[in-house]
Amino acid sequence: MASSPHPWLNPALTVGGLLPLALLAVQGPLGQLGPNAIEAALNQTGLLALVMLLASLACTPVRLLTRWTWPARVRRTLGLLAFTYACAHLFTYAVLDQGLAWRTLREDVVKRPFITVGFTAWVLLVPLAVTSTNRWVRRLGFPRWQRLHRLAYVAAVLGVVHFVWRVKQDVTEPLIYGAVLALLFAVRVGEAMRKRRARAAAAARNPA
Repeated sequence: MASSPHPWLNPALTVGGLLPLALLAVQGPLGQLGPNAIEAALNQTGLLALVMLLASLACTPVRLLTRWTWPARVRRTLGLLAFTYACAHLFTYAVLDQGLAWRTLREDVVKRPFITVGFTAWVLLVPLAVTSTNRWVRRLGFPRWQRLHRLAYVAAVLGVVHFVWRVKQDVTEPLIYGAVLALLFAVRVGEAMRKRRARAAAAARNPA
């Protein structure tokens, strides 16, 4: 069996993707994250989770627009990096910021909308990370697996809303990410409509 092209791509992406997290783990104890280290860590891990998630969702639109094949090979790695940073974001908030004060955490999730949507986004990413392997694709069957993994779009929408509600005032940056997500939606919807028209045309040419 021929080896896949660019075998270095996923290892390099994994190392590069985890480097910011490693830097945070080093800089935090050394006091290099500024006067509010926890706030800085929350901001960086949350932003990187959203960036990685959008990058994973961009793989299919990029493949459709360019006919390149390599984006499909890095989509899983990007999705797992997004989940890693989402977990780091949650850990920073629940453990470092709140000290695992369960009553406070529960009240925040229930009563503070931006935390509610952020936590919901993380919950949606859990089954996607668990079922990211080829074994789960075979176990669920590709159509069911594909439907399940469309939850990534829902998680991304919630991630953008979480970002908007968290910054409160200057929402320029989160709205940029929202515009990117809308563009990715548009490409996917356009492709679905193209396939539908192609099927309708084929049915018209070859009536049963």
